[in-house]
Amino acid sequence: MGRALERIRVAEKALATLAELVFLKDPSPVERDAAIQRFEYTFEAFWKALQAYLREVEGLEGASPKRVIRLAREVGLLEEEEARLALGMVDDRNLTVHTYNESLARALFLRLPEYARLMEQVLGRLQR
Repeated sequence: MGRALERIRVAEKALATLAELVFLKDPSPVERDAAIQRFEYTFEAFWKALQAYLREVEGLEGASPKRVIRLAREVGLLEEEEARLALGMVDDRNLTVHTYNESLARALFLRLPEYARLMEQVLGRLQR
């Protein structure tokens, strides 16, 4: 699990930076926007770690985040509800990368703790 393990480590480091901001009770706009930026790169590292794991351990190929999440559900790495949440995470990541909207930023920040917990749980499963 060479490349996959390397990708998992990168994702864990990214997740640690996200966790520094995601649980703030009353973030400033700068802290909120920084958390969203950290979410974007953490999500990228997360899905690429999942992709590498599926390739190396399960022998499955997925070229997009949504396909990788669906494959992870098929092999039991994600429960149905977790897969739905993860697919929502993909949608949120796509919205933040392509547009900036103040109300979206506020709403997304409120979802970040749940996303961070999900990514932490899944990354833990990949190492068992």
